[in-house]
Amino acid sequence: MLLYNSLTRKRDEFIPREAGKVSMYTCGPTVYHYAHIGNLRTYTMEDVLEKYLRYIGNDVTRVMNITDVGHLSSDGDTGEDKMLKGARRENKTVLEIAKYYTDAFFADCEKLHIKLPDVIEPATNCIPEFIKMIETLLEKGYAYEAGGNIYFDTSKLDKYYVFNDFNEEDLAVGVRDSVEEDGNKKNKADFVLWFTKSKFEDQELKWDSPWGIGYPGWHIECSCIASKHLGEYLDIHCGGIDNAFPHHTNEIAQSEATYGHEWCNWWFHVHHLNTNSGKMSKSKGEFLTVSLLEEKGYDPLVYRFFCMQSHYRKNLVFSWENLDNAKIAYEKLVSRIADLNTAEGDIDEKAFAEGKKRFTDALDNDLNTSLAVTALYDVFKLKTNDKTKYELIKSFETVLDLGLLEAAEKINERKAKEAAEENAGVDPELLAYINEKIEARKAAKKAKNFAEADAIRDELLSKGITLLDTREGTKFTIA
Repeated sequence: MLLYNSLTRKRDEFIPREAGKVSMYTCGPTVYHYAHIGNLRTYTMEDVLEKYLRYIGNDVTRVMNITDVGHLSSDGDTGEDKMLKGARRENKTVLEIAKYYTDAFFADCEKLHIKLPDVIEPATNCIPEFIKMIETLLEKGYAYEAGGNIYFDTSKLDKYYVFNDFNEEDLAVGVRDSVEEDGNKKNKADFVLWFTKSKFEDQELKWDSPWGIGYPGWHIECSCIASKHLGEYLDIHCGGIDNAFPHHTNEIAQSEATYGHEWCNWWFHVHHLNTNSGKMSKSKGEFLTVSLLEEKGYDPLVYRFFCMQSHYRKNLVFSWENLDNAKIAYEKLVSRIADLNTAEGDIDEKAFAEGKKRFTDALDNDLNTSLAVTALYDVFKLKTNDKTKYELIKSFETVLDLGLLEAAEKINERKAKEAAEENAGVDPELLAYINEKIEARKAAKKAKNFAEADAIRDELLSKGITLLDTREGTKFTIA
């Protein structure tokens, strides 16, 4: 499998440290508000990656954090803790806010068929681990105390900007111009490992530490939660592209300084979901949620399908028109699956292998979900029976997880119910005879034996039975 690595800035064959086993870490949500659909694009593509790694035979252990403390509203360790901001907004405690929005995130994941990771750990569970790593960094000379806080010293690193080709002098301007400078820092790019009361007197969640009562910085949590459950080495770390700097950059700095070796081989970053006005962001006020899509009549799986029609390393433009187009395509795809006759025939192994290869070739090519969807459509073009086509789609769905088979089954159940209601007064033997002829006519038309199809229609007509071909299938009336 060729996969782009943000660390090397090129596509390479993805090879885990231990053959057949993948340790995977994904940055979780800061649970101070609902996840917007841009956030959920990232989790959707991470979900596809995990499911595909399993599909091709790997045993994947995936870990994710829940940020319920320490994430400030700026990149430069200034501004307000987002959790405290959410609590004030809704007049609740931080823990109440965390519980409510964690549950809301899990509900969104369920609607989008995003598998929850094997391990999910809130940051507030791991205070001893944070303190231990910070103590190690202080002992090794990579951290210092200033103004009551503990900072990581980026000047001690040979290279800090690992995801970019910045020069050493860029360390002085490594944060956004709009960020107020923290006067306690030795270098502008240094970042906080632990805040004490010197930061916020009214911080709700605080813990005792060797440096005084306080709370952890944002970046320390992912390094510690990952190592707690996956050890000192990671195969792959995932997140949104906006986390590459400073969050992931800082994770690498503190982890490799702690352990004294390379920490994570592979970095997988999903790019932004944009609207016509730019990147979707909670800070702009209104933002789109899964619940809003549902209120407007969209199945959340249509949004999942929409995400898969673009490559994860390209910005995706959201508009209602684009989502409408995805909805139309999704419903047509479901309808075609519902029309497959899977009752007869065996799996055509040769055709199955051909169809599966197109699918794996697509996803082996840097997780190209757009080409994988094309491979899904190509199934209908295969010169094979419907049973084989259905089983191929079923196989693909273990990765794509678009709910296609379930949606198709609902269509067929509805058709069966409608047919039963329409034919309630028809003699069972006559009904069986008519349905047998309808299926024979359908098979003749599929084989392009139109003379045979016409003969069946005329035979029924001679008995006072008229066939009507509709978009919902063939119906009949009895004179």
